[in-house]
Amino acid sequence: MEYFRQYRPEELRTLVNIRAHETKLGEVAGLGDFSGKFVIIGIPEDIGVKANSGIGGTDTLWPFFLKAFLNIQSTDLLSGEELSVAGYFDFSALRKNISQNLSDYRKAVEEIDKAVEKVILEIAGKGKIPVIIGGGHNNCYPIIKGVAKALFPVQISEYAAINCINLDAHSDFRVREGRHSGNGFRYAYEEGFLKKYAIIGLHENYNSQQIREELLTNPDIDFTYWEDIFLRESISFKEAVDKAIAFTSDNFTGIELDLDCVENVLSSAITPVGLSALQARQFVYQVSQKTPATYLHICEGAISLENGLQNLSTGKLVSYLVSDFIKGLKHSPV
Repeated sequence: MEYFRQYRPEELRTLVNIRAHETKLGEVAGLGDFSGKFVIIGIPEDIGVKANSGIGGTDTLWPFFLKAFLNIQSTDLLSGEELSVAGYFDFSALRKNISQNLSDYRKAVEEIDKAVEKVILEIAGKGKIPVIIGGGHNNCYPIIKGVAKALFPVQISEYAAINCINLDAHSDFRVREGRHSGNGFRYAYEEGFLKKYAIIGLHENYNSQQIREELLTNPDIDFTYWEDIFLRESISFKEAVDKAIAFTSDNFTGIELDLDCVENVLSSAITPVGLSALQARQFVYQVSQKTPATYLHICEGAISLENGLQNLSTGKLVSYLVSDFIKGLKHSPV
């Protein structure tokens, strides 16, 4: 698989802090393979963000998440035996050939699409649940496409679509102007791989009038503004989540979380006013428990950005979110 690097078990074992009378996830998880029910992979890239004129740095999250996640305690609540840490994408060679113009970045994103789709298709095709960490939100498109193809393999000319719930300050439903982090859901929808799309936490200040009109008139889209929840208080956060779950309940559902909606979490579009880390955890747990969830994608987070901002805690937050997803799905009656 081009650009994908499977870990050697010994590489990952060096990241685990062994302590007497304790067992960490990294001591019992599948290391460098696809054996677990949940297969975790990294996409440490910021090419899609830069193709959207964003601030680079989303390539820095993966190793910090990995270290934190492998050192979670393995218990009957969350056992490492249920999961595998397979590998990550290395797009460094691709990046070397990019000049500093949007056209080159957007062409490179097309290459990323192809590589990511193949790996997701293989994981989901084995009946596994992909958990994808890092990179820009451009990667939602090949993830949705790969999962849809795996779940509906009998189709030949066109594939049946899956649904998606996205916790995000932005719709990422911008026009097809070349691939980037702001239009992945548009590509997935118009190509028939995404059916129903629910968005929670949109910021009114950062979604255009054109996007607003499309969201309001498209019967396949449900959305709730952050302002509806916290300023006008016309709907509670729990009600917004339940509304999204009900809207997508008729089909397999992907779970998307863009860290730019979580207040003060370092991301490509960091926000001083957003959802709390607690609410992000509640979202992941509740949605994974109450939907036929097929994957989790957490993106746009960073440890350090090209503008000099740093926050070493982002990786640990994401490790909590992944553990919440697995626990929620384990206890799902769906």
